[in-house]
Amino acid sequence: MVGVVTVQEGLRRAEEAGLDLVEISPNAEPPVCKILNYGKYKYEQQKKAAEARKKQKVIEIKEIKIRPTIEEHDYDVKLKAAKRFLEDEDKVKVTLRLRGREMAHVDLALQVLQRFKGDLAEIAKVEQEPKMEGKQAVMMLVPAKSSS
Repeated sequence: MVGVVTVQEGLRRAEEAGLDLVEISPNAEPPVCKILNYGKYKYEQQKKAAEARKKQKVIEIKEIKIRPTIEEHDYDVKLKAAKRFLEDEDKVKVTLRLRGREMAHVDLALQVLQRFKGDLAEIAKVEQEPKMEGKQAVMMLVPAKSSS
């Protein structure tokens, strides 16, 4: 802790020590500088940034595709996959595609999605309610313990 000195004085002291004069806080009044090894300082900053990146969880959107005429076992397999995705803290997009004459029975498609939503109610929140987008119905689920 030297106190307030001129830039020239700071550079002279850094040169005597064989180190660098590094501006730590440029927006402070007066700006805060330290005499240190700049290469080592940069390396430590990179390490801190890498550690912060490693600790954060990237939320992915996993997609489950189903059909309105899905059989019971196939439904259970898709449900199990959705549970696994939600437990891994990923969002799940459930897509139900209608083809041909199935478009006349949109209500049946929405019932399948409502059933899917009900079966996952204890571990998932609905981010986007089931709705028709052209020839497919889409619903977005997020983990219940997630705040998003």
